[in-house]
Amino acid sequence: MSDTHTTSAADALLKKRRNTRLALLGGVVVLAAAGATAYWQLHASHFVSTDNAYAAAEVAQITPAVGGTVLEVKVSDTQAVKKGDVLLVIDPTDAQLAVAQASADLDRATRRVKSLMANDSNLSAQISAREADAQRASAQLAAAQADFERAKVDLQRRQALVASGSVSGDELTRAKNGFDAATAQLAAAKAAAAQVTANQRSAVAAKEANAALISHSSVDTNPEVLAAQARLDQTKVDLERTTLRAPLDGVVAQRRVQLGQRVQPGMPLMAVVPVNEIYVDANFKEVQLEKVRVGQSVKLHADIYGKNVTYTGVVAGFSGGSGSAFAAIPAQNATGNWIKVVQRLPVRVQLDAAQLQAHPLKVGLSMSATIDTRTGGQPVAAAAVHDAARNAAAH
Repeated sequence: MSDTHTTSAADALLKKRRNTRLALLGGVVVLAAAGATAYWQLHASHFVSTDNAYAAAEVAQITPAVGGTVLEVKVSDTQAVKKGDVLLVIDPTDAQLAVAQASADLDRATRRVKSLMANDSNLSAQISAREADAQRASAQLAAAQADFERAKVDLQRRQALVASGSVSGDELTRAKNGFDAATAQLAAAKAAAAQVTANQRSAVAAKEANAALISHSSVDTNPEVLAAQARLDQTKVDLERTTLRAPLDGVVAQRRVQLGQRVQPGMPLMAVVPVNEIYVDANFKEVQLEKVRVGQSVKLHADIYGKNVTYTGVVAGFSGGSGSAFAAIPAQNATGNWIKVVQRLPVRVQLDAAQLQAHPLKVGLSMSATIDTRTGGQPVAAAAVHDAARNAAAH
């Protein structure tokens, strides 16, 4: 009996201890759950993170505006350049010849306009001379008309006296000859008057045509001179464009051009990456963006530096659509075989310039980003409206 009693007491003690441990474990689990819940509600729920983020920049593509043969290439890949530094030189011979030709054309146009202006007074004098010729021709025509009338009357009188024998045949012949001569002189006077009138009209038309080329302008403002000046200016611009310069500070990348290569306008030659103006495109899931606003603070890490370097930034804006919306072959969600996929929306993060200077980044490097949603800002839709309004105001 004593052994049985002892065994029962040991089992009861063991059961009691087990129940105590289970109670303690349950308490610990409850406390852990409560702590986790509190931690999530008070702290963790205010942060959204992603490691689908990459460094990016507004890369400047270097393309020629004029064609030609590459004479010099002054930079190579990975070389740092400053704004205005010479990147390459295209053979300027053709452009220089074009400038010389355009300069000669401008000089010729200027001389022509000056000649037209000087010719204007000469044409005015010609019109005055034609007016005098017209007056003289009119007087000559009147004289010829009077001679014709007189010869006509003389002939008629002698013809009337021929039958009576009062006028000899020789006298009648002289009268006829005088009439014929007067008729010819009248016709010649009429032709001369008509010619003078035509010459006068021609002189007036020539002056009007000349005036149309020079009216309401000086030599410098004449359209012909302005057109020649514009062609000269264009050739000078083309000559300047044979030297390609860096449009901004950065690092040369993707250099494709070689010495002696024949290039055409618009051909990609190289790129300049503004490494001091790098930002981050963080691709967050759409379910993470409910509380994300423009202006909220962001903590970032770059894989190249690891967790030892922390960047701080702010949310600068949101993309106008998800990555799949801008894909080369967008998903056809309206088809019958449809599977819902959580989309990601690119969020642009502006980095701190001083930190970027201390720890440089390159385009395409992997990043991780964590946004603190406790700070204020604009929601996604409001940010898009704000950006649209800002762009409209700028234009």
